[in-house]
Amino acid sequence: MQNFKGRDIIDINDFSKEELLFILKTAKKFDPQFVKSDRSNYTIAQGKIAGLLFFEQSTRTEQSFRSAAQKIGMGIIGFNDPQSTSIHKGESFSDTIRIMDSYADCLIIRHPKAGAAKEAAEIALIPVINAGDGPNQHPTQTMLDLYTMLKEAGKLDGITVALMGDLKYGRTVHALSLALSLFKIKQIFIAHPTLAMPEEFLKILVQRGVEYEQFDKLPDNLQADFLYQTRVQKERFQDLNEYKKVKDKFILDATFKKFLDRGIKLMHPLPRVNEITPQLDTHPNAIYFAQARNGLYVREALLGLILGRLT
Repeated sequence: MQNFKGRDIIDINDFSKEELLFILKTAKKFDPQFVKSDRSNYTIAQGKIAGLLFFEQSTRTEQSFRSAAQKIGMGIIGFNDPQSTSIHKGESFSDTIRIMDSYADCLIIRHPKAGAAKEAAEIALIPVINAGDGPNQHPTQTMLDLYTMLKEAGKLDGITVALMGDLKYGRTVHALSLALSLFKIKQIFIAHPTLAMPEEFLKILVQRGVEYEQFDKLPDNLQADFLYQTRVQKERFQDLNEYKKVKDKFILDATFKKFLDRGIKLMHPLPRVNEITPQLDTHPNAIYFAQARNGLYVREALLGLILGRLT
């Protein structure tokens, strides 16, 4: 039995394998695929308030947190445009956190600055969930990715996961790779040499005894259970000419259907730009929209756990 009451959700590395499995097991209680009764969850956190502090714009993360909070009975306060708050008048980040800490029972924070969520957690007396802090971490994304793999494969130990695209700058693949390394999972990295997985992460995999392979293009004989595609992040490049050289190197078009037909399931953290053609959307093994929907169940579970309303 794990006790998450009052706990901050800041960094995926703060969680053990056992804790992650407990969260995923709890998420199943909110997933219609596993819960057949019509019992409502709307009273789990009735009377509690979620403070959503989105210092940068978001679609999936903000709306799924809003939906998750409402589905377990929470009220919602907060903002998604700092210019409409006292921040516009010069109020400091720490003062904003202290004020919102007075009004809510947990804070969900998205911020363009790395480390902002941890800073907020050090100030606030209530639990803080990191909904993305710049290039650093997005732990609930990693958890929903793990949940999606567990749900689709029925297990985590023994599967093979390929990560492709921008492995140099992508925070999602960095955190996911580290989380996957807690399990017996083979990892395959597919990227242009200038966008390869950083050495610091590969060293951790070696230390943990993780089997992995690296390729500079999609192998025609790829053997994997999942291919996790990512967009090349234009905003991280200092030289746009370098971006233009690699931005179209890993586009999945209709020719990728043969991989889907073989049983490889295609994931993507979204938003996509042009790296997956809409022609693949209707294939049953193109699961990126189901992946996004799974975030709702994981976030319902996390909110219930940190508020002490679930065991």
